Amino acid sequence: MRLYSYFRSSAAYRVRIALALKGIDYQYLPIHLTKGEQRAEGYQSLNPQGLVPALVDGGNTFTQSLAIIEYLDERYPAPALLPPTPAERARVRAIALSIACEIHPLNNLRVLRYLVHTLGTSEETKDAWYRHWIDVGLSALEAQFVADRATGTFCHGETPTLADICLVPQLANARRYAIPLDAYPTLTRIDASCRGLAAFAAAAPELQPDAA
Repeated sequence: MRLYSYFRSSAAYRVRIALALKGIDYQYLPIHLTKGEQRAEGYQSLNPQGLVPALVDGGNTFTQSLAIIEYLDERYPAPALLPPTPAERARVRAIALSIACEIHPLNNLRVLRYLVHTLGTSEETKDAWYRHWIDVGLSALEAQFVADRATGTFCHGETPTLADICLVPQLANARRYAIPLDAYPTLTRIDASCRGLAAFAAAAPELQPDAA
């Protein structure tokens, strides 16, 4: 199994956490996004979107982090990354999607670069954009978690799920941009619980082979 990854990519970080939770051995192949390696012909033939992560397992190539994680969860059922009932699974997926589809896409590297290099926004305006969408998304999650009895030590109950796999990289990105997180005590409590686990710790960006 081969994982094409970039140490700072939130999406790749999610897949690394899932692989670590499952105890799956894999080969780490770095794709340096800031050097444009995702646009190289060899990688484009593997993933025409030019994004990370990409997972190669046997003769199959999988892209998009949430699809990869659900593939891993189906192929390696234990420990399960989704809860047992349809309603619980819907809740966990909704949390994961709110991060992966509502918060992260507005603040990923190619969007921030487009704001500066194509639209000509200043660094200050770019940073304000980033902070705004982080605050909008995290505020909604904090309110949801506080109001929902399904919230436990982790996003859903007492074991980490797909939701936690998405939350931790998003908060790591917020910290990287020096965004205060004091307004989100539930999220930061859950994040601390996750990062106390060996699998989450091993997947951290600074521990990856390509970390600068």
